[in-house]
Amino acid sequence: MGVDKETAFFLLSFVDNTMKSKMDDHDELGLLGENFDPGLIGRMREDGYESRSGSDNFEGASGDDQDAGEDEPPRKKKYHRHTPHQIQELEFFFKECPHPDEKQRSELSKRLGLENKQIKFWFQNRRTQMKTQLERHENVILRQENDKLRTENELLKEAMRNPMCNNCGGPGMAGEISYEQHQLRIENARLKDELGRVCALANKFFGGPMSSLASPVPPSCLNSNLELAVGRNDFGGMSTTGTTLPMVLEFGDGALMPLMKPMGNEMVYERSMFVDLALAAMDELIKMVHTDSPLWIKSLDGRRDLLNHEEYMRTFSPCIGMKPNGFVSEASRESGLVIINSLALVEMLMDANRWMEMFPCIIVRAVTVDVISSGTGGTRSGALQVMQSEFQVLSPLVPTRQVRFLRFCKQHAEGVWAVVDVSIDITQDGPNAQLHASCRRLPSGCIVQDMANGCSKVTWVEHSEYDESAVHPLYRTLVSAGSGFGAHRWIATLQRQCECLAILMSSTLSTEDHSGFSAAGKKSMLKLAQRMTYNFCTGVCASSVRKWDKLQIGNVSEDVKVMTRKNINEAGEPPGVVLSAATSVWMPVTQERLFNFLRDERLRSEWDILSNGGPMQEMLRIAKGEERGNCVSLMRASANDGNENSMLILQETWSDASGAVVVYAPVDISCISVVMGGGDSTYVALLPSGFGIVPLPPNKCKGAEGCILTVGFQILVNSLPTAKLTVESVETVNNLISCTIQKIKASVSLTSP
Repeated sequence: MGVDKETAFFLLSFVDNTMKSKMDDHDELGLLGENFDPGLIGRMREDGYESRSGSDNFEGASGDDQDAGEDEPPRKKKYHRHTPHQIQELEFFFKECPHPDEKQRSELSKRLGLENKQIKFWFQNRRTQMKTQLERHENVILRQENDKLRTENELLKEAMRNPMCNNCGGPGMAGEISYEQHQLRIENARLKDELGRVCALANKFFGGPMSSLASPVPPSCLNSNLELAVGRNDFGGMSTTGTTLPMVLEFGDGALMPLMKPMGNEMVYERSMFVDLALAAMDELIKMVHTDSPLWIKSLDGRRDLLNHEEYMRTFSPCIGMKPNGFVSEASRESGLVIINSLALVEMLMDANRWMEMFPCIIVRAVTVDVISSGTGGTRSGALQVMQSEFQVLSPLVPTRQVRFLRFCKQHAEGVWAVVDVSIDITQDGPNAQLHASCRRLPSGCIVQDMANGCSKVTWVEHSEYDESAVHPLYRTLVSAGSGFGAHRWIATLQRQCECLAILMSSTLSTEDHSGFSAAGKKSMLKLAQRMTYNFCTGVCASSVRKWDKLQIGNVSEDVKVMTRKNINEAGEPPGVVLSAATSVWMPVTQERLFNFLRDERLRSEWDILSNGGPMQEMLRIAKGEERGNCVSLMRASANDGNENSMLILQETWSDASGAVVVYAPVDISCISVVMGGGDSTYVALLPSGFGIVPLPPNKCKGAEGCILTVGFQILVNSLPTAKLTVESVETVNNLISCTIQKIKASVSLTSP
């Protein structure tokens, strides 16, 4: 194998340096190629070639000498190593520039007294040494990685020889434990994981460590604050036990997370998800209460706060998912002073029955489905419960809203409480599949702050999404502005009811009568009036409290809702076939003027057929507020032909900023005498009729102020429950509604719009 001299010198230097630095790596010669002949090195040395390392120098040899003809005999060359100074200078320059160019090598050769080729070969050898050191370091790292992989391989082989279950930690070999034991271990591992998540959420939820959850609980204490007892109550004929409805929680990305999961034949709530949802809703409520512009903007009349929906979407992430197709949003905020302290108000809000009694014309029915937490430290702070309610507007043109939601209460400071509601989206099959399809309640609620003299400042936020197509066009603007279900109505009702409670709890009840009766009799009268008003509201709106059958009669207007039901043995109502008819119309007159006209007993004969064509006499009046119109009264109609009339009229009237109500029902004298003596009012038969008035803001009624009047009648058309309803009865009630509306318009000197 023949090579030129320059290559031979370089090759000898490389091999010598490599063999010196890697004597233990016998395979390094493989870098020279598979066809390298080791005998070549010996023959080269015999021919006079010597190794020139980076530290060797030579004399008497030049490029011309090396390129001399083959006929001339080679001259003897003298070699010596570089001086320490030369090596130091070369090393220093190598650190700065490992690849010098021709000009730099010439300068180095002149400065160090070396030839240009010597400089070139030294740098080549130095770079080779550097590369070799790097490869040696990489080999060490590769050996370490190899040892690590070998160890992992041994561990995997050991695991394959002794398999274990990842879920329960027990032996994984089939046959070593029974199937039941294996399932129990899996369930135990799942419960441990669930306990850890619940403890972590509880720490955040209660603002402190929940050490009791991390320790074993004795059997007698299993019914703890965070334990959920499913199926205590029913609502609307729908049970929460057995085949309970599946529940899902929807997030902003469209994913559905189950809020209930099957456990045998029952459904168990995912409590940790409820806690997360409640905390997110509370944070959103706090921000919506305390944030003003640009999140909230004033209405045109400057009296109400309206939500800026674009700013809301930028500020908050949907906590119960994106708005369904076809739904619209309504949001409102209102503040006011109420005659009640924060603790009493919070207790009322967390009790479904008391909450419904406080808002009788808004809440048709309310049920606490489950109590997840009853609070901590003997207070309602931290209380979390699942509730289901039905909300209404006093009109047959607006469907009721049935919502299942979480209610979360928390104390934020001394005398400062917050109560928030947020819907739980559920899907279900069966006859009630559309139960929650028409409305979703986004984080809504109130913040209560104690003030002086036992009063509280309440700031209320109502935020909902609903199907607008189900609302009659007459009410769409009103509902979207928040006048139907908005915060303005909740605050006005709360203020009026608290004022009524303050009067009723005083030492004496204020009455104006001519006969006088005991305090117990007055309370029984108020209780009877409360039931009368409640039955009127539920009848007008066709709520789920009673089963009504809707009728479609050709001669009846589409805006008049006619329904019927058969009462067999229900206490408080006469037996037989009951017919209900209701409608709503626009009236170009203010709420105050219309309300004063309808409640005036002297003008009763102008529209009420029960007055027998003459004025009514007010026998007594029980005040329920500072306004004279807020009261319960008992009236006597004029007698016909001088005969004594055996019927009296029980009436309740009230008016506030959100609307007004006039409800009345004929009662038997003998029955009302028992009630006035303090007797039980439960069995007094009542079929109420009346009016609901909702004000409209200015420039919403064809440029003038106005209101919407709802007229509702409930009439016993046959005393036999098995009797069939006739078309003549339906037409009679329809004519009664039409005539009453026309008489009211005529009496206030107005014509139809």
